[in-house]
Amino acid sequence: MSFHDKVVVTCALTGVLTDPNKFNVPVTPEEMAQAAESAYNAGASIVHCHFRCQEQGMGALPTWDVDIVGNILTAIKKRVPDIIINMSTGVVGADISGPLACLKAHKPEMAACNAGSLNYLKCRKDGSWAWPPMLFDNPVEKVNRFLDVMLANNIMPEFECFDTGIVRSVTMFKQNGMVTGDPHLSFVMGVASGMPARPDLLPILKDELPDNSHFQVIAIGQGKHSNHWELLQRCVELGGNVRTGLEDTFYLPNGDRADNNGQLVDALVDIVRKLGKEPATAKEAREFFGL
Repeated sequence: MSFHDKVVVTCALTGVLTDPNKFNVPVTPEEMAQAAESAYNAGASIVHCHFRCQEQGMGALPTWDVDIVGNILTAIKKRVPDIIINMSTGVVGADISGPLACLKAHKPEMAACNAGSLNYLKCRKDGSWAWPPMLFDNPVEKVNRFLDVMLANNIMPEFECFDTGIVRSVTMFKQNGMVTGDPHLSFVMGVASGMPARPDLLPILKDELPDNSHFQVIAIGQGKHSNHWELLQRCVELGGNVRTGLEDTFYLPNGDRADNNGQLVDALVDIVRKLGKEPATAKEAREFFGL
């Protein structure tokens, strides 16, 4: 089979703030390694990793402690040596010393690079804010600082794009020389104040891609009746790559609650195969992205 017949499947293991006391998300190095192995055995070649505080009762909070991040990554690679690590980097504010230190210390093969700013909003049914309105600020200067470190350490950036204009901005990043090679973009769909989770938008977004780029869908929507699976199926149909995992959804296509990441990847691989394609191995994913 050629690359045309393969789909790179990513599993987002845990997320940013999901409370492990309420949801079955991995936190400890052992839990993260077990989750990565489950996802890999089901067909994922990449795991997207957020990192959590390890103190008792603090597992819902993120951490950029270089040693904690190192312990988690070491546990994953010891359990699944072949897996590709995609490290999260997203932080609010100008202080990005934590993620930069982790990138320099651990040099993952891939890392998220949020490619533009977004007013991160959500309303309750009564019209009140679900949380205080916040700006997820990613000005060009901040993006460039991340890219400088990634390129210096041979880390492939994954441009996370929350809106159409952010997709178009990546073309200008390439024109400006901020990034070299073939860009990899993720369409983040389903955030209330970003791009809606609508499969009919995907052909438009694909048309706005930079030349010679790769793309995938990140379908945010943890509700039972979200468009998570419809979006991923449409993305495969359009020649894209796909991501699932407990960061993105808790529910299987039939509406049942997923117990672990492996179940979600199993369901996604079933969709990939029903469309006549196969999940790429980690070796094939490395060749596809030029890692």
